[in-house]
Amino acid sequence: MYLEMKFDEDGNVTTFEKKKMELYHELSLQARDLRFQHLTSITARNNNIIIRMEALKAVVTPNSLLVLDFRGLGLERWLVLELAPQLNGDHGALATHSLPFEFRALEAILQHRVNTLQARLNEVHPVILDILESLVDPKLLSADRSKLHILLQNSKNLSELETDIKVFKDSLLKILDEEEMIEELCVTKWTDPRVFEESSLGIDHAEEMELLLENYFMQAEELGNTTRELKGLIDDSESVIFINLDSHRNVMMRLNLQLTMGTFSLSLFGLMGVAFGMNLESTFEEDPKVFWLVTGFMFLGSGLIWRRLLSFLGRHLEPTIPPQIPTVWKRNQINSKGGEVKSGLR
Repeated sequence: MYLEMKFDEDGNVTTFEKKKMELYHELSLQARDLRFQHLTSITARNNNIIIRMEALKAVVTPNSLLVLDFRGLGLERWLVLELAPQLNGDHGALATHSLPFEFRALEAILQHRVNTLQARLNEVHPVILDILESLVDPKLLSADRSKLHILLQNSKNLSELETDIKVFKDSLLKILDEEEMIEELCVTKWTDPRVFEESSLGIDHAEEMELLLENYFMQAEELGNTTRELKGLIDDSESVIFINLDSHRNVMMRLNLQLTMGTFSLSLFGLMGVAFGMNLESTFEEDPKVFWLVTGFMFLGSGLIWRRLLSFLGRHLEPTIPPQIPTVWKRNQINSKGGEVKSGLR
């Protein structure tokens, strides 16, 4: 059984259940035609347009639009409040009574699909921008795991959205590349002799159908460009985050190295204190000035060794100065910028 919502040319709606075989005979279609194997597809069969846009399954005939199995898909509000006025021509942007009914039906479905993709993009776009702005802060010492988790989820949603946009574009591009398919979508032209005569007199329905499909292809192209730019921004921000974290990590490693060198310097000259603390008798412990002399020598030696190690560390960590450009090369570069070409040294 198919749960069917039928829209006529005036926007009147009727809902009923119909057996599959009855629907096949009524539309002169085969069972395979209504299996909707692809998630996004637009095909013409026996003067009918079979459309699937994700959850939306529809069949456009020359004088009606059939929406199948719509219950529980979140489409009821759009079907009742928006689709009927659009098919009736009450919607200003879709008031195209000069063209046959299938143009209004196809345009309403394509507009709904583009609006759905745009709504998904508007949902993830500000969230990703806010998270990236907080993560690329140069003062950030560590990345917030909760924000990274949210960014990961939205990145996955963005990748899925990019895939859906690409599939939608490919389905339209497949039709635009085949003139015969565009002709087949103009179902009224082949069923109503008056429309056929009108098209022969100067109104090219195939051209109008091509313009209609190109319009929504360009809208999908713009959405695709926005998603690619947003993914590129995520990749660039990821590089900035890693650079900031590496910079802070290097600072901590250098501080740890300096402290290690200071500890080594104190330990080296601390051996003198160990030697005097071995409870061995000598003439030095009887002189009260020897304690301050040895202590001062320990701290002075430790300080000198530490400064020596810091100097060695600084020489090896500072970037090397690039070699100076010879004067002849500089002169040749200036002449080349001024439009003169001179040969270099042989």
